[in-house]
Amino acid sequence: VTKMCRILGVSRAQYYRYRSPKPSKRRAEDADLKQRILRIFAEFKQRYGVIKIHHELNLELQPLQLRCSPRRISRLMKELDIHSVTVNKWKAASASKTKVEQRPNLLKQDFSTTGLNQKWT
Repeated sequence: VTKMCRILGVSRAQYYRYRSPKPSKRRAEDADLKQRILRIFAEFKQRYGVIKIHHELNLELQPLQLRCSPRRISRLMKELDIHSVTVNKWKAASASKTKVEQRPNLLKQDFSTTGLNQKWT
């Protein structure tokens, strides 16, 4: 093994780390956080985004004396390919876009006025 490592130009520690990799502490934490994020995301019907999940997750992690930043949650949500459902609010079409076409006055009624509040229909 030592000759092979010398030929390849790597240390023995790197070789054995490559041969039997175990997840780092950070990766293990990320795996745990991903499960928690998915559970919170499903619990709130896929409506919660990064900020609300961050709040819920920190409430959950507080007794364990752990914290998690919104950026980390955003990165994990991207890895999980999940995002909150957003619905655009309904807006009435503006009057300037639609033209009102003139209709003929079939009843021959007089709607002309000289001021406000003179005729009501």
